[in-house]
Amino acid sequence: MEILAFGVQADEKPLIERAFRGRHDIRCLDVFLTEDTAPIAAGHEIVSTSVNADLGAPVLATLASGGTRMIAQRSTGFNNIDLDVAERLGMTVARVSYYSPYAVAEFAWALAMAVNRRVVRASTRTRDFDFRLDGLMGRDMHGRTAGVLGTGKIGEVFARIAHGFGMRLLGWDIAENPECMQLGMTYVPKEQLLAESDLITLHVPLMPETRHLIDAPALKAMKDDAILINSSRGGLIDTAALVHELRAGRFTGVGLDVYEAEAGLFFLDKSLQAIEDDTLARLVTFPNVLVTSHQAYYTEDAVGEIVDATVKNVLDYRAGRRSENVLVPRS
Repeated sequence: MEILAFGVQADEKPLIERAFRGRHDIRCLDVFLTEDTAPIAAGHEIVSTSVNADLGAPVLATLASGGTRMIAQRSTGFNNIDLDVAERLGMTVARVSYYSPYAVAEFAWALAMAVNRRVVRASTRTRDFDFRLDGLMGRDMHGRTAGVLGTGKIGEVFARIAHGFGMRLLGWDIAENPECMQLGMTYVPKEQLLAESDLITLHVPLMPETRHLIDAPALKAMKDDAILINSSRGGLIDTAALVHELRAGRFTGVGLDVYEAEAGLFFLDKSLQAIEDDTLARLVTFPNVLVTSHQAYYTEDAVGEIVDATVKNVLDYRAGRRSENVLVPRS
C-alpha cells in the first residue's frame, strides 16, 4: 500500500522516507492539499498532511470518494480539519500530540532577541559596510517582566529560559503549571499580564474561544514599548488591529512566526508574485516587525519526532489500535 504525503518540505522528505522504509511505500509531494490537489489522492487509503492543508468539507468529500480512509496530520494543531465531516464520512484522523517543546520555545526566544537587539537591521547594514549603531539600541531582559500566555510544555520551556535571564514571570492559563510556579511565576488575569509585561509570548492552541485572543483592546492594554511574540497560531492575533497599533508607533518589537491568513502563502515561494494580502504587505514594512514562515518547529529533533509519531499513527490505524493522537477513531 502506498501512502501519499502532501506538503513535504525538502529537508523533511528524507526523514519521512527513511522512517517508512520497510513498513509502507510513501510518495512525498511538495504541493499542499487543497480542493485543486485533492483528486491526486484517489486510490490512496492513507493521506498525510501538513498544518496548512485544507481539510474542510469539500476536500474531505473528494478524498473519501477517492478511497481515502485515514488522515495522518504531521502537526499538533488541527484547526484546519473539519472533524465532524471526517467522522460522518467514516475517516480516521490522527495528529501528533507531542514533539520537542524546545524547538518552538527556543525559536520564540530567537524572535524576541532579534527584535529587541535589532539583529536583522544590523545585519542588513553591515552587508552594506554601514557600521553605525544609530537605531540599534536594545534593552536588557534581566529584571524585566515576561508574560506567558499558555503555560503548557512549550510555555514552560519559554519560562525556564526567561528565568535564566533573571526575569519576573507572569502566567495566564486555564490551569496553573506547578513547574512554572516553582520558577517563581505568578498567575494573573490576562489584562494584568498584558499591562505589566515587557515581553509577551503566546503558547495557546487556536480554538473558537482563543481566536483573536490578542485583539484591539488587548493590544491597547499593552505597554507602548512591549515586545510581542507569536510562534503558536496566527489566528490568536487580530492582525489588522496590530497593524493599526504599529502605525501609531507602538511596541519595541513584534516577532511573528505565524500569520492568520498564512495558508496559501507560507511554505511557498511567492517572491516573483504580487502579494494580494494588503495586511501582510503592510506588516512586513514596519522596521520593528520580524515575520518568519512558520519555522519554529523546524529542527531535526522536532521533525524527527513528528515523523516517528506519524509512522506510529499509520501502524496503529492498520492494526486497529487507538492512541492519544487519534482525533477521529476508526469506524
